[in-house]
Amino acid sequence: MSQRTALPATALPATDPAGVDLLDNPAWAALTGPHAHLAERVGRAARYPVDVSPFTALADPADPRAWQDLAALAGPPGSTTPVTATETAPAGWEVLQTGRGAQLVATALRTEPAPEAVELGPADVPEILDLIARTEPGPFLPRTVALGRYLGLRLDGRLVAMAGERLRLPGWTEISAVCTDPDHRGRGHATRLVRAVAHGIEQRGDTPFLHTAADNTRAIRLYESLGFTQRRHTAFLLVRTPTAAAPDGGGAR
Repeated sequence: MSQRTALPATALPATDPAGVDLLDNPAWAALTGPHAHLAERVGRAARYPVDVSPFTALADPADPRAWQDLAALAGPPGSTTPVTATETAPAGWEVLQTGRGAQLVATALRTEPAPEAVELGPADVPEILDLIARTEPGPFLPRTVALGRYLGLRLDGRLVAMAGERLRLPGWTEISAVCTDPDHRGRGHATRLVRAVAHGIEQRGDTPFLHTAADNTRAIRLYESLGFTQRRHTAFLLVRTPTAAAPDGGGAR
């Protein structure tokens, strides 16, 4: 992927909290901050357990030493690993897949509780995974509920919509897993849950943000209509670690 495709960071209102630069590398900020208790880490590379989240991050993607630490963290030579906040990998690393997202920050979002929503926990994981499989909002694993608070809506006892918290970093919490059963869309369920999850985030003093696929214009328009501002494009890679030591000074590709 070329950096020419990146969306420049949008200047946010002066009333926004300090630390907005943490959003440039949010997974690292989470794994070395509020989610440090979940982190598996080798030096300048960190990741969540494989049954919690696929997020893997580097302290500085431009630092060759961080990539060396990532290779050690990933496992034997030739292992595959995702890595966030970078569009390139050093020489010797095979890029298997690239992805691009849009990051949006709540700047004018009206939040409110949803009394009809229920909190979801480990006992609800089978139902959650079934809903995720039918709606495909993004990765959700057996212990993803450990990341934060998840809310759901049930109709006739069946889980039909949900949303929750994923990355949590100092001053910021990401809203994620926003999804509605195809048979129950168009009734405002996602909007109610986003507002409710955001309400809980604001109650503890954080600012909500979220990610969606960069080409998901429908979702971007919806979030902007709710009061989110698109801040930047994000990038991630799926890479294979080198099977032999890369030459010193090897450049990115």
